[in-house]
Amino acid sequence: MQTVRAVHSSATEASSPPTATARKALITRQDIIDAALRLIGPHRSVSTLSLREVTREAGIAPNSFYRHFHDMDELAVALIDMAGQSLRQIIREARLRVSATQEVTRPSVAVFMDQLASDAKLLHVLLCEGIVGSDSYKQAVERELQYFEDELCVDLVRLAEDRGQQVTEPALAAKAITRLVFALGGTAIEASPEQRAAITDEMVTMIRMIIFGAQAMTLTAQETPATRAVP
Repeated sequence: MQTVRAVHSSATEASSPPTATARKALITRQDIIDAALRLIGPHRSVSTLSLREVTREAGIAPNSFYRHFHDMDELAVALIDMAGQSLRQIIREARLRVSATQEVTRPSVAVFMDQLASDAKLLHVLLCEGIVGSDSYKQAVERELQYFEDELCVDLVRLAEDRGQQVTEPALAAKAITRLVFALGGTAIEASPEQRAAITDEMVTMIRMIIFGAQAMTLTAQETPATRAVP
């Protein structure tokens, strides 16, 4: 009888789900990030998540969270950094596929909007946390925007040189374009496909206006005072 009980006990233990202690040993930093991503979206920002929600979604005890992140702010900043790196890589590849003789603005905007429409929750993090998040979130978003601006500035100069043109204040033009894209991207999160198409067209036109304006300022600066038109 004792042998039967022992066998039954062993079988029960074998079929039981892992304990919290066993799960702790298997959890990774990426598991926690993935759990947070499953909880957020267009209607839910990282700043509204609690530690208990994330750990419950990840299937771990709350104390296990601290093995990988100091607090929820650090988790949110990690998500923002991942979002920026991912989007920069995607847009960088899109720009590199376009030659100097081709139009670069619309393909780059199209890639951005495609990511937005594909339920890319990392992009939602990047668009939303700079508005509603804590100071650390906003600083992380600002840092990612600066990375975008720096890369775009290099591209603007390179493309202009390839076409025998110049751009006045390329860093400022890059900043204007980046802020425009992210502002309009935030409004497009909940837009219908038709509305997104309209926002894409507007975004492309506005970006071209910024670039052409920067080029025109260079030409104006090269004119003599006698021939320069009054704006």
